[in-house]
Amino acid sequence: INHIVHNGGLYKRPFNEAFEETPMLVAVLTYVGYGVLTLFGYLRDFMRQWKIEKCQNATEREEQKDFVPLYQDFENFYNRNLYMRIRDSWNRPICSVPGAKVDMMERVSHDYNWTFTYTGRVIKDIINMGSYNYLGFAQNAGACQEAAAKVLSQYGAGVCSTRQEMGNLDKHEELEKLVARFLGVESAMAYGMGFATNSMNIPALVGKGCLILSDELNHASLVLGARLSGATIRIFKHNNMQSLEKLLKDAIVHGQPRTRRPWKKILILVEGIYSMEGSIVRLPEVIALKKKYKSYLYLDEAHSIGALGPSGRGVVEYFGLNPEDVDVMMGTFTKSFGAAGGYIGGKKELIDYLRTYSHSAVYATSMSPPVVEQIITSVKCIMGEDGTTIGEARVQQLAENTRYFRRRLKEMGFIIYGNEDSPVVPLMLYMPAKIGAFGREMLKRNIGVVVVGFPATPIIESRARFCLSAAHTKEMLDTALKEINEVGDLLQLKYSRRRLVPLLDRPFDETTYEETED
Repeated sequence: INHIVHNGGLYKRPFNEAFEETPMLVAVLTYVGYGVLTLFGYLRDFMRQWKIEKCQNATEREEQKDFVPLYQDFENFYNRNLYMRIRDSWNRPICSVPGAKVDMMERVSHDYNWTFTYTGRVIKDIINMGSYNYLGFAQNAGACQEAAAKVLSQYGAGVCSTRQEMGNLDKHEELEKLVARFLGVESAMAYGMGFATNSMNIPALVGKGCLILSDELNHASLVLGARLSGATIRIFKHNNMQSLEKLLKDAIVHGQPRTRRPWKKILILVEGIYSMEGSIVRLPEVIALKKKYKSYLYLDEAHSIGALGPSGRGVVEYFGLNPEDVDVMMGTFTKSFGAAGGYIGGKKELIDYLRTYSHSAVYATSMSPPVVEQIITSVKCIMGEDGTTIGEARVQQLAENTRYFRRRLKEMGFIIYGNEDSPVVPLMLYMPAKIGAFGREMLKRNIGVVVVGFPATPIIESRARFCLSAAHTKEMLDTALKEINEVGDLLQLKYSRRRLVPLLDRPFDETTYEETED
């Protein structure tokens, strides 16, 4: 069953997005699993208190027993008793370029994951299904590496100053002009850290007396930026346009609390691709609502820039929309471009304002010159300005890999979330014991995957998250799919019954979705 949206002719292409309902038995067993783990956690805490079991977690010193505790025992309960059991699934040290294949340092734990020791052995040629290397620019050979090495020898590694002082290089100016041209906007500004691009710029755009309407699944950087701004924050259901429109109507009708004055600004915060759900923002509908209610739109294209659109220009190009309809276009260089940092694009007045008032622009050290050159070279490659078609071929290869991988996983019987064009592919695991088991079993088979659980996801929606890359060959994907199929049978992960609901547990809305049944 597919849900295909053609809302009032806003979409110029089919928009296929699926979130299959969690089977009732699986949901019940997941809750039971967490219940058993919680009971055993309390038992172990009791044993630690009476010195029956060695206590290795952070505790207050005896002389501080009358102080307000710095470490809250109850808050750390999950870390001590649930997360610690599967801690070996995270922070695995890599000792190579994070390309299509990686080398990983082997480590073991002799105290149930409280501490790790390295064996000295390196596990070679693990197929990397976890890095955000969408276009395969994370590499130590080729045009990008050669250009970055040349700039490193000319400029050095660090700038040691802010952009407003002695840290404004010609390379920074070149990068910003190139990014503005790539996005199709008047002007752009680059920042040294992707997270700070959101968290430090949103407070410069809105403040007290303003309203932020934020998607419930927005990234932590957007959430932090909204909180730091001092603006009023209201949350709408994920990608649900009825929920967003209701909030917009209420905001205009009722105004600010108590005073009923109109809001100074209303800013809608959305992402291009949501990195845990694999869903793509319903941008045509968001823009239509933004225009209808005279609000502003802030679009975070961290995962979608480079990864979507016929020429890699992101979700705006993917839907065939005008970049001028998005007031603030934000993105990062950390994923598709294989570098570091972020950018904001928009009208010249906006960028000139941010150069003066953004904390990230005024107080942060400038981007490292080799990193800037890596971005310049990769963007020119995507645009075809290097005289080759390599960039275009990579964008097409990523789209082919995405559709192939998603289709094969669905055929195997796994529950897969998200849009069929999203290179972020969540495979649902649900039960807590299967989080660690899936990561370990895949590593045994030389496949590196990312597993995700609470609090990054709802407590019963633990998942493995695959990130596809243009660097993955069909042979690599077939090898990974074969092993995933085998582990899926071993751990009994093939939950799919092909019963899909439009958006997670959201109620079905006949005005937005058409349902076609097999």
